[in-house]
Amino acid sequence: MNPKRIISLVPSQTELLFDLGLEEEIVGVTKFCIHPANKVENKALVGGTKTLDINRIHALKPDLILANKEENTRGQIDDLQRHYPVHITDIATLPDALAMIREVGNLVGRVQESDKLAQQIESLLLPCLSSFTLSVAYLIWRKTYMVAASGTFIHAMLDVAGFRNAFADQLRYPEVTPDDLQKVQPDLIFLSSEPYPFTKKHINELQEICPSSQVLLVDGEMFSWYGSRLLRASAYFMNLRNEINHDRRSN
Repeated sequence: MNPKRIISLVPSQTELLFDLGLEEEIVGVTKFCIHPANKVENKALVGGTKTLDINRIHALKPDLILANKEENTRGQIDDLQRHYPVHITDIATLPDALAMIREVGNLVGRVQESDKLAQQIESLLLPCLSSFTLSVAYLIWRKTYMVAASGTFIHAMLDVAGFRNAFADQLRYPEVTPDDLQKVQPDLIFLSSEPYPFTKKHINELQEICPSSQVLLVDGEMFSWYGSRLLRASAYFMNLRNEINHDRRSN
């Protein structure tokens, strides 16, 4: 029997559930589940991705919980698994994301819809591969600086978008110093919109550290959300590459 009371603890998978037509079945989401805005506002909040309100979850009596190894804390998920079916994902590559979409579709009775969605994403993103090999330092945090390195979905999406990760020799999300940034001399520095909310005022700060690098604000959702938002990634990457090429020609 398909689940009738679903709680999603993963923002990108929350959006996926809505796009698969499960608005009625979704009973709880996290405060970071912001898409689609006009629909999540009507759902019960169960805390943050790493600060879940377990009592609130119990009150909602879910028959399926979607969680993620990286985004949720092991202790809380272990607790929930003692009471409910919990589907835990671990996404590091685009194939992982496509497999997850199909797995979730199978779990919730939307096999055809999820397969069609995965095929659309694959057809849109795979042609995005190019010889656009500028090196990128992708910053996700400030004070201290942290970057996305190998073994992350962001690293995989940088590759899909045609960039080369300047910190590919490191793993996960290492802390880096200004000296580290200067040492790798990235062609580009991407300041992600999440989890740290980088804004225009931070561009000069990084530009002073690496004067020869091109510093840009980027939409973190396009590099780190592994659900149906991937449908928008190809067009975003194309526009981003065009912006970079235009700026480099101008300089």
